[in-house]
Amino acid sequence: MNTQALPAAYAELHKRHQRLHHLAHLKSIAEWDQSANMPPKGNEARSLAVAEMGGLLHQLATEPALKGLLDAAEQEPLDADQRANLREMRRVWRASNALPQALVEAKSLAASRCEHAWREQRQANDWAGYLPNLREVIKLAREEASLLADSSGLSRYDALMDQYEPGMRSAEVDRVFGDLRSWLPGLIQSVRAKQAQEKVLQPVGSFPKAAQRALGLDAMRLMGFDFEAGRLDESAHPFCGGVPEDVRMTTRYREDNFLPSLMGTIHETGHGRYEQNRPREWLGQPLSEARSMGLHESQSLSFEMQLGSHPAFAKLLSPLLNQHFGAQPAFEAGNLHGLLTRVSPGLIRVDADEVTYPAHIILRYEIERALIEGQIECEDIPALWDAKMMELLGLDTRGNFKDGCMQDVHWGAGLVGYFPCYTLGAMYAAQWFAAMRRAMPDLDAQIGAGNLAPVFDWLKQNIWLQGSRYETPELVRRASAESLNPAHFKAHLQSRYLG
Repeated sequence: MNTQALPAAYAELHKRHQRLHHLAHLKSIAEWDQSANMPPKGNEARSLAVAEMGGLLHQLATEPALKGLLDAAEQEPLDADQRANLREMRRVWRASNALPQALVEAKSLAASRCEHAWREQRQANDWAGYLPNLREVIKLAREEASLLADSSGLSRYDALMDQYEPGMRSAEVDRVFGDLRSWLPGLIQSVRAKQAQEKVLQPVGSFPKAAQRALGLDAMRLMGFDFEAGRLDESAHPFCGGVPEDVRMTTRYREDNFLPSLMGTIHETGHGRYEQNRPREWLGQPLSEARSMGLHESQSLSFEMQLGSHPAFAKLLSPLLNQHFGAQPAFEAGNLHGLLTRVSPGLIRVDADEVTYPAHIILRYEIERALIEGQIECEDIPALWDAKMMELLGLDTRGNFKDGCMQDVHWGAGLVGYFPCYTLGAMYAAQWFAAMRRAMPDLDAQIGAGNLAPVFDWLKQNIWLQGSRYETPELVRRASAESLNPAHFKAHLQSRYLG
């Protein structure tokens, strides 16, 4: 974009955000490498370097001149997109100015150290070893929450959640999660009773890592991932990082079960395609950013659950499984769909089916909110986890920290306030597909014929290319003609699993 043609103050802001984008690009690739490729002894040096870069970005985002530029740009003649970009610039500026640089660097360093140690501590079921590192991360997260709350007038937890889901408040999360809590246990019970009468063949393994990787790459191609602008690697916890021009996805493998890797890869492909299709003409500006992590998770769950667990999608996957693992009866499309939609309460969130998955999120949301608000301490997490896992899913996790409260990277990495985005994303995804079916009554027939383009085209036009042009409620209304409506998620689960 030619900044010379822009009004003076806005042009200067535009240039500064472009610089922030370029430096954040380098930081994101360094963080991906830290998780996917870096040898263990490099962690301390890399953590210091990433913290230093985070401090530099914070310094640039809080330069005193920015306030005057933002105020001056408000008075300049801007079009609607430029006004939206300016709104997002001011949102970034406010949040950045609420935090001192020393805290930003300290949090980054503590999170890097905690996450790196967690990789081995989790495998060793070493809660006692993990706890001191986690305490430090949560202490800094509480400081961050207090400062953001003072600046915004929000509660401490809402101030953290606002970083991932701008505009969302815990009162709204309590409302939609409270409704979910009222009917989810009964639905799980009904689905399990129904499925107990259905025979599903289990695949016979093992499933070599190389074959799983090849399968994952084929699934990514099937779902339109651009390998000229991204790649797939392996990490301790699956994620999607990098930048729109260079998306870095990861997965993890178990040779006794290929489904977690396959569906995890499909999930991350949803994130990756969103990133690859953000508005190109606005890259480097806040307007090009994904609007929220709830919307981001709506894309990964549109891919993994709405599409990936669609009965017709199993027909597309079946020949790929036969090709990479050798043909067997369990890979027949009907049986494969049964495997993909099997509902069984389990310990691990990322391996959970879409019916029991929200229970995992409710549990984490209730714990992390109490943790940030100072109602509990880190030492209290295991007992609360055990009690809520028994209450919500009837599972015993006592003493099993590895598959209990140590299973996720989020808290150790300082990502507090993120968890609600997963189930909000599932609700949005169900709402997107309801809107698609209204616009395209033959959508399921198209998917059945192997034509996924209508799904991707709708998501591209309504979500991906919109970036942060609209605040979330407005984007949701424009895409689906209504505000967030959890009834679509309930209807989707009832139709797929009991219909």
